[in-house]
Amino acid sequence: MNNVWKKHFPIFDEIINNKRLVYLDNASTTQKPIHVLSMMDNFYTKKNANIHRGLYYLSEQATNAYENARKNIAKFINAKFDHEIIFVRGATEAINLIASSYGHLKIKQDDEIIISTMEHHSNIIPWQLIAMQTGAKIKVIDMYDNGNLNITHFENLLNNKTKIVAITHVSNTLGIINPIKQIIDKAHAYNIPVMIDGAQAVAHLNVDVQDLDCDFYVFSSHKMYGPTGIGIVYGKENILDSMLPYQGGGGMIKRVTFNHTEYADLPQKFEAGTPDICGAVGLSAAIDFINIIGMPSIINHENILYQYMVEKLNDIDNIKIIGDNTKIGIISFILNNVHPHDIATILDAHGIAIRAGHHCTMPLMTFYKITGTTRISIGLYNTIEDIDIFISALNKVNEIFTK
Repeated sequence: MNNVWKKHFPIFDEIINNKRLVYLDNASTTQKPIHVLSMMDNFYTKKNANIHRGLYYLSEQATNAYENARKNIAKFINAKFDHEIIFVRGATEAINLIASSYGHLKIKQDDEIIISTMEHHSNIIPWQLIAMQTGAKIKVIDMYDNGNLNITHFENLLNNKTKIVAITHVSNTLGIINPIKQIIDKAHAYNIPVMIDGAQAVAHLNVDVQDLDCDFYVFSSHKMYGPTGIGIVYGKENILDSMLPYQGGGGMIKRVTFNHTEYADLPQKFEAGTPDICGAVGLSAAIDFINIIGMPSIINHENILYQYMVEKLNDIDNIKIIGDNTKIGIISFILNNVHPHDIATILDAHGIAIRAGHHCTMPLMTFYKITGTTRISIGLYNTIEDIDIFISALNKVNEIFTK
């Protein structure tokens, strides 16, 4: 498979342990194309200034770049209004913002918060914190061994005490695509808002927040070929308007006295202090890069690679793929009782980057009665040749530990 997109990523010119780089840890973070790097360099060399408050040319240029990025992101996920897009440091901070601001507004003693067994720690701990502070309870959706959620159990959890459902769009460990449209519809039948963790979805699937009708959607730039340190909260206008700010400081106010503060309108109300302006520019550039390729082309390419990976892995003796209903290019597996860290170390000697461990999903590991897995995850720049190199090295691992 000739991948014309890989040439846009300068990191693949690097030699790792005297081998060409095979990068299969995209669920952790993605590499950055020249377009993103050059747009960020252009901002710092030609437009750098603080935003919104400067009455001079550079500040106006920086403000336009930042707000145009917001518009581009809103269009990418089909938000109704640009001001429904809030810049944060990543999906983790996004969930913390919602748990804190919405949680302190709506969640009280004995209320219930629904999450699932497969959630990333970032979608568990913030809700535990708000539950401890308010006296609310966490309820967890059961799942089946194949990785699918038990929707009947979810329906049975819903009641008038449920104040929010917070669930991942795509499992970062299993690659399972959850039926979030169905989940949202069932929750909304009880007038319960739903927050979707889209960190693993936006680079691999079409996301339309109006079609989903989710109340919140969060994601990180660095998992979709953009820079680290910036991410997005999408929230419906009426819900965001009702929430108090997550942080206080400059830029999020209309008027301040020692006795009272009047907050700015959306989105500035939730963006205290100097933001990562260049990060927003980089995220917007990453979206432009994805749009140029086209999501249908990305989905088709990654589906081909995924099917090829599954076929090749199933030919290896003593391997077990965790969850048998994976839909996008994330696969977690166990090999012949070999510790995942040993596999990762040996593969690194071949220039292959994969992830080993619990993947910030320790409750999921407990569900499967394991301590960790080896995880491979693909991106738009991966090729059949990458998979072949990985499979060849994995066979060598298998040989070493079966002697």
